[in-house]
Amino acid sequence: MPETTTATRELTFAEAIREALAEEMRRDARVCILGEDVAEAGTPFKVLSGLVEEFGKSRVLDTPISEAGFTGLAVGAAMTGLRPVVDIMFGDFITLTMDQMVNQAAKVHYMSGGKWSVPMVMRTTLGATRRSAAQHSQSLHAWFSHIPGLKVALPSTPYDAKGLLKTAIRDPNPVVIFEDKMMYKLKGPVPTGEYTIPFGVADVKREGTDITIVATSSMVQVALGAASLLGEIGVSAEVIDPRTTWPLDERALVESA
Repeated sequence: MPETTTATRELTFAEAIREALAEEMRRDARVCILGEDVAEAGTPFKVLSGLVEEFGKSRVLDTPISEAGFTGLAVGAAMTGLRPVVDIMFGDFITLTMDQMVNQAAKVHYMSGGKWSVPMVMRTTLGATRRSAAQHSQSLHAWFSHIPGLKVALPSTPYDAKGLLKTAIRDPNPVVIFEDKMMYKLKGPVPTGEYTIPFGVADVKREGTDITIVATSSMVQVALGAASLLGEIGVSAEVIDPRTTWPLDERALVESA
């Protein structure tokens, strides 16, 4: 289903993610969530609060502190019919999942001659906040963007967060979504009706004619601020958000430039 322009209301980035997950779990009983502190705690950022009360502990599973273990579990679950959403609470910890994601999830479809697929989603974070120091503040999205077989999405608004996550859950391929920790309280309009956002389609967040600024995730908000400042001195800046770094909408970037 393409993007829509139905009636909207204001949601935070976190609320948009929670709503997307709840809607997809109601729509498809195969969708489940697993990760550290995803049930009663609702993650350290409280993004998933309330989901365990509706869907129960059989579909919102708190795991041991073993990213490699429960990511591998999700790969196997996806291969055998489920649609797991793995929550890696800090993006730095994807280092512990590289074998499962890079050597297994990304390659299974090719190595089986198309007979197997891995319809799983990994949700994780990027960026620094909360005085979290070097092991909890990195932005490692470029790593997964260069792995054939993985799709990578970086939402920059509540609208994009919900639409991209719903697309990711329905995709037959493994998808990694990176969310900036600083954006969870960011508010924006989100349609009340059903919608998804196709991968590989960039979004022009602001039209312009003089220069092009390409930005992802929270840097889109920074780029829009820069474009406003440039406008004050007579420079018309176009701001483009790729939304997915793979597949990448190269044509939109080139045409803008």
